[in-house]
Amino acid sequence: MAEKVPRDDREGSELSETARQMRAAEPYLSAVWKLTGGAVVGVLGGYFLDGWLGTSPWLLLGLSLVGISAGVYGFLHEMARLGKRKR
Repeated sequence: MAEKVPRDDREGSELSETARQMRAAEPYLSAVWKLTGGAVVGVLGGYFLDGWLGTSPWLLLGLSLVGISAGVYGFLHEMARLGKRKR
């Protein structure tokens, strides 16, 4: 069984410059995906439920608002967490 070597994320000396930049950008990309993912799930869910239940456009509007709100909340929460980590 291979021995696990502890990894220090701050050091990263064995990584290329591109890999270090990608690692540094990952938290911000994650926050953006939370924002867009919430909106996309709300819009698509509302669209398909409206078609299935025949309630057009009310579920699309409602779930769009819920999805966008959840995405903004997740984005702001992630940004606040990143701000606390940087201090």
